[in-house]
Amino acid sequence: MAMADAPRPVVNLKSFVALYMMVGGFHTNFLILVVCLSQLPSLWAITVLVVWITFALLPVEYDSPLGSLVARFIIKNATNYFPIKVIFEDKNAFDPSQAHVIVAEPHSVLPLGIIAFTPQIGVFPIPKIRALSSKAIFMSPGVREIWTWMGAAPVTRESFTKLLRKRISCIIVPGGVQECLHMQKGREVIYLKQRYGFVKVAMETGSPLIPTFCFGQSNTYNWWRPTGKWYIQFSRAIGCSPLFFWGKFGPIPFSTPMYYVVGKPIAVPLNINPSREEVAVVHGQFITALEALFEKYKHDLGFGDITLEIL
Repeated sequence: MAMADAPRPVVNLKSFVALYMMVGGFHTNFLILVVCLSQLPSLWAITVLVVWITFALLPVEYDSPLGSLVARFIIKNATNYFPIKVIFEDKNAFDPSQAHVIVAEPHSVLPLGIIAFTPQIGVFPIPKIRALSSKAIFMSPGVREIWTWMGAAPVTRESFTKLLRKRISCIIVPGGVQECLHMQKGREVIYLKQRYGFVKVAMETGSPLIPTFCFGQSNTYNWWRPTGKWYIQFSRAIGCSPLFFWGKFGPIPFSTPMYYVVGKPIAVPLNINPSREEVAVVHGQFITALEALFEKYKHDLGFGDITLEIL
């Protein structure tokens, strides 16, 4: 596929509203905090912050009627905005009755492309899919509600294993915080060589690994981040990398086409107690498959000048 065949973006009021609901909560929460600390009298500031924190502690139901309605609106309009095209190496290679571990790369500023994998879109040949997200998502009022309704679940070993055993496939971005710390403009840097946990869980549950790569996702935002050891330590402590990022209008990303290429499932033998060596073998197979997937598609999709570095 050549870049001339790129799908056309749908930019309208609905898409802007959907995207602000999806990602604008981070900026909104930051502004609320700044206003409370710098502009409001102490009593008002405390009241607003208490209400704000209370929202972050209230339970959220993934499949509530309101949540399902909001999620469908956001996913449909946000996907068409970029737009996002999913390309399968072999769509018939998936067993819809089996749980899969969908490994999404790169993380970029935000892994926006994974919305194309949600059941609401219906592109992926797997009926039940949840995305595992950083704890920072579930600590942010407004953000946690939206992302939970869209299918996000905490990225904990317990949650990961529980979902797979229920035959619910999981999307995971293994680089996470560490990958954000290594982002570079003009190239793709993935933090994966020290990430063995997702492979071990896949082996313990007998879930196939699916390598995926999103071309164009790194162009959705401009960004700037601090440097220094303090920033690295702080990022690890809170479970995310706080950085300044902006798109077309503040948090609204640029409407740049994204192409999510999906490799063939890598069969993983069920092993409830795999050794380090056994995990390392499968981990190596996965990295090789991901590199091959990147090289196979980058020229056809117009990203021939982009290099991939796996740390």
